[in-house]
Amino acid sequence: MVNPPAPDRDAAASSELVQRSVTKFLRRVMPILVIMLVVNQMDRTNVGFVQDDLKADIGIGSAAYGLGAGLFFIGYALLEVPSNMLMERFGARVWLTRIMISWGAVTVLMCFMTGATSFYVLRFLLGIAEAGFFPGVMYYLTTWLPDSARGRAGAIFLGGSATAYIVTGPISGALLEMHGLGGFAGWRWMFALEGTLSITVGLVAAFFLVSRIRDARWLSSDEKAAPSAAVERDREARSREPQVSRLRLVVHPQVALLTGVFFAMALTGYAITFWLPSLVDDIGGLSSFQIGLLTAIPWICAVIAMYTMSRYTDRVPDRRPYLAIVLVLSAIGTFLATLGSPWFGLAAVTLAAVGSKCAANLFWPLAQSTLDLKVTAAGLAVVNSLGNLGGFVSPALFGYLEETTGGTNGGLYALSAASLLATVGVYFLRRGSGRGGAEAAAPAPVRTVSG
Repeated sequence: MVNPPAPDRDAAASSELVQRSVTKFLRRVMPILVIMLVVNQMDRTNVGFVQDDLKADIGIGSAAYGLGAGLFFIGYALLEVPSNMLMERFGARVWLTRIMISWGAVTVLMCFMTGATSFYVLRFLLGIAEAGFFPGVMYYLTTWLPDSARGRAGAIFLGGSATAYIVTGPISGALLEMHGLGGFAGWRWMFALEGTLSITVGLVAAFFLVSRIRDARWLSSDEKAAPSAAVERDREARSREPQVSRLRLVVHPQVALLTGVFFAMALTGYAITFWLPSLVDDIGGLSSFQIGLLTAIPWICAVIAMYTMSRYTDRVPDRRPYLAIVLVLSAIGTFLATLGSPWFGLAAVTLAAVGSKCAANLFWPLAQSTLDLKVTAAGLAVVNSLGNLGGFVSPALFGYLEETTGGTNGGLYALSAASLLATVGVYFLRRGSGRGGAEAAAPAPVRTVSG
């Protein structure tokens, strides 16, 4: 029997060491990152469950509620890039835990709100506090994992977002049942306890996160050297990619088109997130916990549909027709929500949530394969930051319409129209190279030149 050449044996041994270190990272570090993301999403969206309470207790009307809910995304967008730069300087153990403890502290402060002004300020500060968490984790993965392993890690992490939508309702609803305990309103208990949970998880995370491979005590010296070399090779390859001006990217035809499509998707996604509890409350006769349970139904259906569909669409050469179909599904759902009883509205919103989640799952792999390689990573960063401003527009629009017209039908019509326009925009996208998959869900961050 002929032994393989020494270089081949060395490569095989190195690959085995990299795989071993990746497995240990996924087992030891990814669980706390997923928990952090679940709590992150909970603190970002729990305000949707107290709209009526804020109106009754401290006089925050629908327009003020919608504006305050959306101001989070302004603060988040302003500080996202500076936060990522500081993350690179201080490392994940310091910076990610700082972010989490900060947003937990702001969430606790929300239990002391006295009116619209304090609501606006604290929601804006919450966005500033959370800024950089998601892209920070994505950057953290690039420092620990070679490109070949980041897709799996990114998929595990993003699964936490889906889980958060399901558990936020029941948990927040249960906390609201504490109304009157100790003379405090239920919504004050909710903010106080969920914020305290964030601070606690942030402190615990400091014991699990390891900023650099060389600092991991649970890796042998060989298990540190092999992945460090692999990560460095990937970093050198990315450094050879040309730097691109963000201003140029904004007017890049494909980037602009993708931003428009994602903006429309964000409008629907965040409208459902912030206004679903109010719609369920219209059913009447339900406790806060029951409302929380019912709000989980659309997201459970959406997650099931998302993973079921992805098993098929990950193998198709062109995702555009499927993205168009689920955007139309989202449009139909938001339109039907204007008709019939609240129970029928819940079913219609479930349809819209399925379309919205499936669209997000299809969008990022398609976006990655559509853009030229020289602008892919930077272009996706622009699409994400600008498109997420739909999270400001959507709740602000809904709040204004409810206060001026007495209902949200106008906003739902607008969401339907936006989804249909996005459907048209999908067909102007290039077909793409067939790349995608999990890696697209977690693109590697790169430096861009401002201006």
